[in-house]
Amino acid sequence: MSTPGPDGSHADVIAPLARAGRVRAGLRRPANWFELVRFGAVGASGYAVNLAVFALAVHALDLNYRVAAVMAFLVAVANNFTWNRYWTFKAQDGHAGFQAARFFVVSVCAFLVSLGVLELMVTGFDAPEVLAQAVAIVVATPFNFIGNKLWSFSR
Repeated sequence: MSTPGPDGSHADVIAPLARAGRVRAGLRRPANWFELVRFGAVGASGYAVNLAVFALAVHALDLNYRVAAVMAFLVAVANNFTWNRYWTFKAQDGHAGFQAARFFVVSVCAFLVSLGVLELMVTGFDAPEVLAQAVAIVVATPFNFIGNKLWSFSR
């Protein structure tokens, strides 16, 4: 049993229970699962765009893999924002500029995760650069979905 806090409440117990209840309720809504599937489809297109730009930059343009990763990120983030705004989250009623700024912040955070994985795989495990980029994007995807669902395109 928890002891009351200074204000006499049991907020330290109630708040986590309320969050868990919201998560359970969210998991039961089919619309959330359809959003996840649409997000996955958009992500797959962004994944293809990212890898194509990355491979072109590394192999055809002979750029450093870090520079190529930034280029690929910028092209893919523009693709993904458009598709997620209009199709995945159907968030056209929100202000596009605010959504874009939030989407970009979330995307940069996920990009930093992927860049860390890319660097680790290339320098630490001597993995081929395109393979390392492919794995890095997959690792960062959950961060992207959660951030965009809860913040960028929240209603």
